[in-house]
Amino acid sequence: DVKHNHLKLKPAVFSKDSCYLPPLRYPATCTFKGSLESEKQQYIIHGGKTPNNELSDKIYVMSVVCKNNKKVTFRCTEKDLVGDVPEARYGHSIDMVYSRGKSMGVVFGGRSYIPSAQRTTEKWNSVADCSPHIFLVDLEFGCSTAYILPELQDGLSFHVSIARNDTIYILGGHSLANNIRPANLYRIRVDLPLGSPAVNCTVLPGGISVSSAILTQTNSDEFVIVGGYQLENQKRMVCNIISLEGNKMEIRDMETPDWTPDIKHSKLWFGSNMGNGSVFFGIPGDNKQTLSETFYFYMLKCAEDGVNEDQKTFTNSQTSTDDPGDSTPFEDSEEFCFSAEANSFDGDDEFDTYNEDDEEDESVTGYWITCCSTCDVDINTWVPFYSTELNKPAMIYCSHGDGHWVHAQCMDLAERTLIQLSEGSSKYYCNEHVKIARALQTPKRVLPLKKPPLKSLHKKGSGKIL
Repeated sequence: DVKHNHLKLKPAVFSKDSCYLPPLRYPATCTFKGSLESEKQQYIIHGGKTPNNELSDKIYVMSVVCKNNKKVTFRCTEKDLVGDVPEARYGHSIDMVYSRGKSMGVVFGGRSYIPSAQRTTEKWNSVADCSPHIFLVDLEFGCSTAYILPELQDGLSFHVSIARNDTIYILGGHSLANNIRPANLYRIRVDLPLGSPAVNCTVLPGGISVSSAILTQTNSDEFVIVGGYQLENQKRMVCNIISLEGNKMEIRDMETPDWTPDIKHSKLWFGSNMGNGSVFFGIPGDNKQTLSETFYFYMLKCAEDGVNEDQKTFTNSQTSTDDPGDSTPFEDSEEFCFSAEANSFDGDDEFDTYNEDDEEDESVTGYWITCCSTCDVDINTWVPFYSTELNKPAMIYCSHGDGHWVHAQCMDLAERTLIQLSEGSSKYYCNEHVKIARALQTPKRVLPLKKPPLKSLHKKGSGKIL
């Protein structure tokens, strides 16, 4: 929440009936309504990179079940897919289309690891473009179908996608195979009759060369493209207005914002749409600082007649352990994501009212926590423990009580065990609570053993008991 040039982060939790949602990087996200007239809104999350540096092929559905001044409670469920399931990927897009009273998810683009047979020690984390197939995902029945369209020949990642009713526009993107950002513009239309869906693609003129751009909507028929990259070593400082009218799309340049010197000279930038025509993005601070690196955040407000000069600057106190220098690809730089409907939290519950007493203790949230009495994970001295860790320690959720996070290393978990637990839906209890959890289990009822009475047998004439 941004109020009076101050950025406030409100805590969010998951309901007890939620599935585990790993902290994914570069997933495809979109909002979803059962129909265009429905007021209930859900959030669809597909793919992305997991903390173990693996790629996910799962699809999650999130919804808000409770919100108040103190925190928001989400419910997250995992959707199983059958049919032509999209392979694990990141840097792709997912959008919802609505046709004839029905809805369907559309997955396109992205990158994936090269096949296992081609992965060597030097190329273990090498990625390649995914096949340029269109996947239609029925979220109601969990069915996925792949479509091969002749107009789509090359794979794309970090492109811009705009969904409107039964049509999706694919704009720009980066082709990893050719290392180019072609000025693509595709219109994909999905018809959902009673029988099989019909998908067709049309190549439109007038596209632009851009990747990793941010899209914000200013009104029902206008969008603004901000940021992104036009070359491997050059940010794209020009903004564009996209106007939709019927089946036509018009792209025109808009007045360039008065970028600050820090933004102009920054090598990287990252951000997301905050709704209402606002874009929130950040740049890394001076890498030469000896103590820690600061990220500077800006909010750009876009209007119908251009960009306001109201650029507000924010700084944060979180530190980064990696250097976003030459070793960091532009397309894989930092990222965060906001809801496309930022105003959905406004209402009678006064959610936007900030009360400092409501803030939870930050020392027990996030990666840099003290998870147990013997926890020795320190932000200043932490080094990777598992081979699959990136730049944050791996964590696992303990299901005892209201639940809490612990470091997998402090729990003495083997890497294989951690991966198995993260992939499954079974509950985990940390070292401190595992005995309590066992004590809570009701022992199986054991029936008493019936012993037959001893009988005395007398042999006739002998007087002896056998």
